[in-house]
Amino acid sequence: MEIVVIPVTPFAQNCSLIWDPDSMKGAFVDPGGNVDKLIKAANDNHVDIDKIILTHGHLDHVGGTVEIASHFNVPIIGPHKGDKFWLDALMQQSQMFGFPPASPFEPTQWLNDNDTIAVGGLTLDVLHCPGHTPGHVALVERTSNKVIVGDIIFAGSIGRTDFPQGDQQQLISSIKQKILTLPDLMTIYPGHGPTTTIATERATNPYVSGPYG
Repeated sequence: MEIVVIPVTPFAQNCSLIWDPDSMKGAFVDPGGNVDKLIKAANDNHVDIDKIILTHGHLDHVGGTVEIASHFNVPIIGPHKGDKFWLDALMQQSQMFGFPPASPFEPTQWLNDNDTIAVGGLTLDVLHCPGHTPGHVALVERTSNKVIVGDIIFAGSIGRTDFPQGDQQQLISSIKQKILTLPDLMTIYPGHGPTTTIATERATNPYVSGPYG
């Protein structure tokens, strides 16, 4: 799986442009905004976008979804239905964070734990990892040893749990049971900040290897 990380929105959210290099079929994961920038990235890399995939319902991850999906005429996949209340409240989220207005929408397909998503000849394994939000999912592509985790875990940190229906203990359980059991050398692509690896976070992330763990 090829991947280009494109920071978008004032929150520097990492939208991922992913594709199968054999078919050049691809997807945007978490197109939070800056739609023109995302369209240019797809064109520059000659990627044929065939779906949008969402890890969770926070505005900085989904704010450009409807516009991008309309531009490419593609379905919206995910997140888990536990985040429906976040998508329903996108207008309120826009006001809260000072973002351009974002209209509520419902994805073409909700995701569940152990679902798979095809992107060209690639297969993404879906891991339901609640805690940051109740419907958060991670996306694992095993042949290239990559996992897109949204705001579950970051380099040296974990997602916030002080938003509605956040739960720190649930998040830590999700990380330990679903994320840190992946192969050591797998690269983690978080929703903010730099990439890291499973082995690094297992050994050094204070929230799962230190006093919180």
